[in-house]
Amino acid sequence: QVQLVESGGGSVQAGGSLRLSCAASGYTRLLAWFRQVPGKEREGVAGIYTDDGTTRYASSVKGRFTISHDTAQNTVYLQMNSLKPEDTAMYYCAASTADRNWWATLFENRYAYWGQGTQVTVSS
Repeated sequence: QVQLVESGGGSVQAGGSLRLSCAASGYTRLLAWFRQVPGKEREGVAGIYTDDGTTRYASSVKGRFTISHDTAQNTVYLQMNSLKPEDTAMYYCAASTADRNWWATLFENRYAYWGQGTQVTVSS
């Protein structure tokens, strides 16, 4: 059983930055961040394999967001820069122990464990 505890959400003006953190307990092969706006499907934002740091990003955040993993703390971070109003959403940390499949990194159904979510609001 994996437990995930997120922190770091908040409100910021467009162009600003925020960093999200998610501490994971137990073994995790893959950690990721998803986001969801009310009335829309949950969207994969970024994922990272914990063994070698391989990452994958959604095209909407590539070049602005950076996902990283602290192996000693088993904590995943999402550094979000150049934030836009369209980045406003509830952000969820997710963990997977499934077999490696880089192409499916941002597929929601690969993840069995989810955090409680942290709100990010970007104002224009």
